[in-house]
Amino acid sequence: MKIIILGAGQVGATLAENLVGEENDITVVDINADKLRALQDKLDLQVVHGHSAHPDILKKAGAEDADMIIAVTNSDEVNIVACQVAYSIFNTPTKVARIRTNQYIKYRDQLFNKDDMPVDHFIAPETLVTDYIRRLIDYPGALQVVEFAGGLVSLVAVKAYYGGLLVGHALSTLREHMPHIDARVAAIYRRGHAIKPIGTTIIEADDEVFFVAATKHIRAVMSELQKLESSYRRIMIAGGGNVGFGLAKALEKTHSVKLIERSKERAEFLSSALENTVVYAGDASDPELLQEENIDQVDVFLAVTNDDEANIMSAMLAKRMGAQKTMVLIKRGAYVDLLQGGEVDIAVSPQQATISALLTHVRRGDIVNVYSLRRGAAEAIEAIAHGDRTTSKVVGLSIGKIKLPPGCTIGAIVRGDEVMIAHDSTVIETDDHVILFLVDKKFIGEVERLFQVSAIFI
Repeated sequence: MKIIILGAGQVGATLAENLVGEENDITVVDINADKLRALQDKLDLQVVHGHSAHPDILKKAGAEDADMIIAVTNSDEVNIVACQVAYSIFNTPTKVARIRTNQYIKYRDQLFNKDDMPVDHFIAPETLVTDYIRRLIDYPGALQVVEFAGGLVSLVAVKAYYGGLLVGHALSTLREHMPHIDARVAAIYRRGHAIKPIGTTIIEADDEVFFVAATKHIRAVMSELQKLESSYRRIMIAGGGNVGFGLAKALEKTHSVKLIERSKERAEFLSSALENTVVYAGDASDPELLQEENIDQVDVFLAVTNDDEANIMSAMLAKRMGAQKTMVLIKRGAYVDLLQGGEVDIAVSPQQATISALLTHVRRGDIVNVYSLRRGAAEAIEAIAHGDRTTSKVVGLSIGKIKLPPGCTIGAIVRGDEVMIAHDSTVIETDDHVILFLVDKKFIGEVERLFQVSAIFI
């Protein structure tokens, strides 16, 4: 597939890195020549220096025969105009844009269509991050929660702790512990390395376990791997930007929420826009303010400002002063690996959330959801099976007979409203939603080909 990525920032560069090894022809456009040189030195791709929305620059990048344009510059307006130019002049089939301004998102149905602004798919990073953090708050103790099939089934990552009922026992005993609940362990990471889960695999303390289950059974399965944490009630948010505001609005009806915003003017706006959130104008790294607001009684401290260092320092201070759990928004990928698991319980990468949404539109076959996991090393995929026994590589076959690539696990199948945890004898039918976990994303091409049907897809 020939893909033009507009913008060589963190999202554009990470996306290029994800796609360049997957039999794609990648060209990156940016006005910053230094960023382009750094990308070209590291990756096998083409670069074009210039303004991403200018027709001559897009033509130079190969827009005339491109399959897709992904506009992820720092300007919503540039992204939108670039999609318009690609549609009007070059007739580019698929156009994806990152949109961050709430006003555009609010009127997306009226704006983004072929008659007005021809953006086929738009990605709203702040909304994605807000939803991601909200799921972590809904499932205390989870490291990551992603949903499939309209929320019917979830993939959850948890750390196994001493005292968990399954720790020290084989996976085959999971059914004995929960005879009325079906779940499947999709992958286990032990000291950073993936272990293929089989019935005789013994769960050890500190294992990072990814499991698939019907969403309604998630907390029950988590209780087998760690002592189940109480539901979070008291939330403190540091940062009143789009993410902080969105989180407060989403949580204030069901939780006790306090929000700290450095800008007095912004704090006044937040105070008037939020109904049940207590808003403070101040510095979230001020120990006196945290003490006055009973930080030692807070269940979750969320640091979501635009400054990585400020988020890290305020979270570390909150943790030392008694906050039960800290979650931090981190833009730099290197910081995520360095911090998570210490005084920062969970580091959230907005880039990875955005990449997941973008990959959903890039994957071949009928791929309806893609989640980038473990900082991009692994993926969880929701694919729809099409065709019949003669035209499909999966329809009509039992899972045990499907030739899956190394490190790939089918975790669940959703048929209509029914969630079926995958077993070797489970037969895939047409229109089934198949949930897969891929430990090594270099095999993503093989997974895509499994779900391509010659009569429909090329």
